[in-house]
Amino acid sequence: MSDRPNHGGDLIAKGLKEHGVKYVFTLTGGHISPILTGCERIGIDVVDVRNEATAVFAADAVSRLSGIPGVAVVTAGPGVTNTITPLKNAQMAQSPVILFGGATALVLKGRGSLQDIDQHAIVKSIVKWQTTVKRVKDIPNIIAKAFYEALSGTPGPVFVEVPIDTLYPEPLVRELYGIDQIKGNSLNKRILRYYLKRQLNSIFRGADFEAPIKTKKPAIPVANDKDIRKAKLMLTKAQRPLIVVGSQAMLNHPLIPQLRKGIEELELPVYLSGMARGLMGANHPFQFRHKRRRALKEADLIILLGVPLDFRLDYGRQFGRHTKVVSISRSKSDLNLNRLIRKIDLKIHGDPADAFVRIVNQPVDQDQEIARSYTNSQEMRSEWLEILRNREDSRNKEIVEMAGHRGEKVNPLHLCRRFEDLLPENSILIGDGGDFIATFSYVVQPRAPLSWLDPGVFGTLGSGGGFALGAKKVFPDKDVFLIYGDGSFGYSLSEWDTYKRHSIPIFGLIGNDAEWAQIAREQTELLGSDVATKLSYTNYDKAVHGIGGAGFLIKSDEEVMPVLKEAMESLQAGNPTLVNAFIAKSDFRKGSISM
Repeated sequence: MSDRPNHGGDLIAKGLKEHGVKYVFTLTGGHISPILTGCERIGIDVVDVRNEATAVFAADAVSRLSGIPGVAVVTAGPGVTNTITPLKNAQMAQSPVILFGGATALVLKGRGSLQDIDQHAIVKSIVKWQTTVKRVKDIPNIIAKAFYEALSGTPGPVFVEVPIDTLYPEPLVRELYGIDQIKGNSLNKRILRYYLKRQLNSIFRGADFEAPIKTKKPAIPVANDKDIRKAKLMLTKAQRPLIVVGSQAMLNHPLIPQLRKGIEELELPVYLSGMARGLMGANHPFQFRHKRRRALKEADLIILLGVPLDFRLDYGRQFGRHTKVVSISRSKSDLNLNRLIRKIDLKIHGDPADAFVRIVNQPVDQDQEIARSYTNSQEMRSEWLEILRNREDSRNKEIVEMAGHRGEKVNPLHLCRRFEDLLPENSILIGDGGDFIATFSYVVQPRAPLSWLDPGVFGTLGSGGGFALGAKKVFPDKDVFLIYGDGSFGYSLSEWDTYKRHSIPIFGLIGNDAEWAQIAREQTELLGSDVATKLSYTNYDKAVHGIGGAGFLIKSDEEVMPVLKEAMESLQAGNPTLVNAFIAKSDFRKGSISM
């Protein structure tokens, strides 16, 4: 294969590599083949999956864990439409994903060509920016613009449509246009030949495959100094402060250690959500996971770092009537979300991590008002931390007690506690499901920053297969654990073939209670029917074994520890490994349905 780029696909690959892209995720198609061969030629790892949705989910995970936009490449028509859910998930999770979608030739658009649809109309509402490549010479600038738009302001997905005649080598495209085969000298034939020649010349004129690829630094909002001082003054006056950290605070990877250090330095009680789980490590004295609603009600100051007032915070109705609220976000719309329900006392438009680090470093001794407030609040803060710790300890004791209950099938709390005992320090946890994943998150603690992935506010089932793939690509030396509900597992069973083909050892754990438990529990009680909520205790472990992975089954509490240990050994031997645990139905999360 030639080392010199000679078509649009090569030029795209060159631009991706210049922007730090190491892998692209795809489901192949003739419309996009030159991009894939171009990536292969230049040393970008091409990972082919079994569903286009998985490709985008994998790219999303790469974006979140590396800070570099993840890239998915899909074919035209149904290839693009299959990405709608993960694209919307990336938009709502504020992930800078770049999607390349194949398209019919420019001269055939709107003429009934294979898989020719108005793709821009379909993705318009769910991407930050979109464009169509019309000239090969524009590709470098389009690549630079795509990365800039994906990362700037509030990050999100972008879409680049690439017609087939801008991708293949010029001689082949000219041959496919078939101008020489248009015989005759009628007016119509002359017009058609002229039109096709003009189109071809427009596509390829000025293409320079050796030209350097330009990059453009993204525009990230920066909080103003006046707001930083206001926030520091409010913080030093507070006697019962609380901080809630969300996924957006983890976008600025270099500042993550300083973010954690600042929380420790100010001894702030913190609740973590989304990608922020794991920020403080396991068993940190300032991190709390239980009784959050009560703490939010009693706090006199709440600082929201990249956390909007959406359903997860009950739209702000959880907060105390006299509680002051500071919200820091890159997104202006997030800062104003549900403002008629709950007032935000101080809105700071800027990167949450950067702004918080600046708040921490805002001098105390040089500002008498700040210094006086800080001294007066310290005694009350110690009492506040003690109250929260006592509640945390009490709830943890309840969980231990409930985990000791025995029945015919596996107690899910017992399963989670034993998994916590065996979880390696160098690990990444991925949640894909509802009821079991939420139970799991109450018990098992991520070990470090950037070690937890879930879909985010969109609540998408089926994201785990791609997330695990992307996570393992970014961190090949870490153990990746994919935690499923039995419902969500159905979305990505075929990707265990992907793991096997690409020699990617993923550990899967299914909490199999033979139903859509999060829905069934409330639906049965409120509406008197369990219709459409029942599944079965299926041997998913055998399905994975049939694909080529290692499958294990747990049917009782006594089997939990020995089977988990055996499965861990299988993972360390390099096998994609799935544990299917038949768990008992549980009311641990009764009343938790979200709307």
